Amino acid sequence: MQRFDYKRLLSTPTGRRRFLIGAGAMTGFAVATQFSRRVIAIPSFSDYPFKLGVASGDPLPRSVVLWTRLAPDPLNGGGMPEQNVFVQWLIAANESMSKVVRSGTAIAVPERGHSVHVDVQGLQPGRDYWYQFKVGNEVSPIGRTRTAPNRGSSLNKFRFAFASCCNYEQGYYAAYKHMAQEDLDVVVFLGDYIYEGASNKNALRPHEGNGEPVTLLGYRNRYAQYKSDPDLQAAHAAFPWIVTPDDHEVDNNRAGEIPQDPELQSTEAFVQRLAAAYQAYYEHMPLREFSQPQGSSIQLYRKLTFGDLVEFDVLDTRQFRTDQPCNDGVKPRCDQAFDPNATMTGTPQEKWLFHNLKNSSARWNIIAQQIVFTQVDWAAGLQTAYNLDAWDGYVAARQRILNFLKQNQPANPIVISGDSHASWVSDIKADYDNPDSDIVGTEFAGTSITSSFTASDIVEAALPDNPWIKYFNGRQRGYVRCSLTRQLCQADYRLLSPSPQSGPTVSDRDTPITTAVSFELPNRGVVEPT
Repeated sequence: MQRFDYKRLLSTPTGRRRFLIGAGAMTGFAVATQFSRRVIAIPSFSDYPFKLGVASGDPLPRSVVLWTRLAPDPLNGGGMPEQNVFVQWLIAANESMSKVVRSGTAIAVPERGHSVHVDVQGLQPGRDYWYQFKVGNEVSPIGRTRTAPNRGSSLNKFRFAFASCCNYEQGYYAAYKHMAQEDLDVVVFLGDYIYEGASNKNALRPHEGNGEPVTLLGYRNRYAQYKSDPDLQAAHAAFPWIVTPDDHEVDNNRAGEIPQDPELQSTEAFVQRLAAAYQAYYEHMPLREFSQPQGSSIQLYRKLTFGDLVEFDVLDTRQFRTDQPCNDGVKPRCDQAFDPNATMTGTPQEKWLFHNLKNSSARWNIIAQQIVFTQVDWAAGLQTAYNLDAWDGYVAARQRILNFLKQNQPANPIVISGDSHASWVSDIKADYDNPDSDIVGTEFAGTSITSSFTASDIVEAALPDNPWIKYFNGRQRGYVRCSLTRQLCQADYRLLSPSPQSGPTVSDRDTPITTAVSFELPNRGVVEPT
């Protein structure tokens, strides 16, 4: 392989442009300062710089995003000097990295936490690749990724897993350890990658720091702690990921620029916190350039297509939503929950979703989003109680989607959801006030990687009042594995085996996993258990 001549490349406009592109997305400030300071080609580190591992994401037929971050001292801001650093990247056709097909150099800059986002172009569609980073004399772990098949090409099978809610304090990532051993094309992560809570010194794995992160440094340290976990690193290195955040990446139950506790956080302070949280999120995720945050806003909703078999519409249900009605919580709905002007996605994103579904030629159309979509009455008998942070708090907005699905009938719509820390399988009804109304889709909602659920008894007692819910399990942690063919979608609920003494446990990173239940959804059929 040809040795890189850094000085020669920087001496030409073409070379400088290559570095700007390879360095990934940057704000105008970062671009302006990138060459105002010396770039270090062979730096010295206080410790191994790739402690946060590697990742890839958002695969397209001829490109994929590669990610890493230089952080020899992860929990103290990364431990990097205020200098630009050359990072070499390689992508190969074999795991030993002997058949390099693309390579280049990126510049890791302090303004982006010395993270690297490389959008590798010119790859072959629908095939595996392996990748690695090098800086100075240090080399990263090797990751595996996979490009998407050509849009519209005939595809007979596709496998993905989806997951959410991995509170570091509440347990080890045994579920990620098992996920890394699966045979998957992609992982879809549906939010709560980190939790912003202050450290509980009595927790199994206490959070770093003394309070909630509110600054860029605070969020960087929190992500660094989570990404230091070896099982999370293994799951990232095994497959490309498609990611979208929920609330805990910023602040619990936040809505747009409204915090959970506005009496304690002014609008100005919270907007600054949002900007810090979004920047740290981008710095730690394998996202494309268009997702670089602009202050307190970030572009996250996007479409990814895999041949003619499956299309993912990835939603952002936090940034554009109106405030939760009725002062939030699980309670009877007030008039605000039916407000036709209330929105979960904002009008532009809603129109974007409808356009995609109407024009999709995929066999399976998956709406990947954060929160339970199905109506769920949590109270048994004559009482009612709904989770007003979920779609049950935005009835009119949900009904617009239901009406669209009934009228336009896109092929096999499936909603995948996280957030609730429980497993659900539900028919999506055209009208939840009429249990005999048409089924217009299916929801597979997954449990958490670690985060606890304490209301299983309550929900189980209320299931007879929710006949469209085919399966519920709030007692086990894990993820969902989906296998798609042209005729069938099979959803396997991969759940950690419960301990005979204490029930479900995430206190052991070696906890075994089983397929607790599988559901088959035939092409244009109705979900049924196997």
